[in-house]
Amino acid sequence: MFATTPLRVVAVSAGLSQPSSTRLLADRLAAATRERLTADQDRSVEVRVIELRDLAVDIANHLVSGFPPAELREAIDAVTEADGLIAVTPVFTASYSGLFKSFFDLIDNTALTGKPVVIAATGGTARHSLVLEHAMRPLFAYLRAVTLPTSVYAASEDWGASGDEYTEGLPSRIRRAGGELASAILGRTVSGASRAPGLDDGEDAVVPFEQQLAALRQG
Repeated sequence: MFATTPLRVVAVSAGLSQPSSTRLLADRLAAATRERLTADQDRSVEVRVIELRDLAVDIANHLVSGFPPAELREAIDAVTEADGLIAVTPVFTASYSGLFKSFFDLIDNTALTGKPVVIAATGGTARHSLVLEHAMRPLFAYLRAVTLPTSVYAASEDWGASGDEYTEGLPSRIRRAGGELASAILGRTVSGASRAPGLDDGEDAVVPFEQQLAALRQG
């Protein structure tokens, strides 16, 4: 890849409403990633947000016919060719939305191999935050992507909240996830945290991205 080639970050938003908190979260994660990438290196950064709501009919038709319309094909190509991916879904029935799952069902299970991914979700209550671990991480593990350590869940009460001494607020979690994605894209250690290492951080708290990728390919 030439040094002048832009770094490409793609965010996939499965929000259905307009305005959408899911789209807002995707935008903020993309902005945090762009900020870190711009600060850490000299190449330009291209950010694209794909709204699955606009592709819903094409996705359904492709599932039935096996032939993607041009706009959907271009969106799939953007996801598979991106240097880093952000995937955000609203929570429906304690899992990702059907639209979110249907879109990723159209992607070949080797097309995301080794690609760094930040997973995120929105919901009305914090009780659904485990959707990130029991549903989204297994999905991207199946797709052979490298899911980054920090995932972001935004409940209704998280918007505008700054957190407290025991809990990071939503803006802090967004910055951490964006930093991790930027580091992974650049092939550096996967750590977007702005804090100093604490007593609970062992020697393996930060695993180099190259090691994660090598382990994934060997498996």
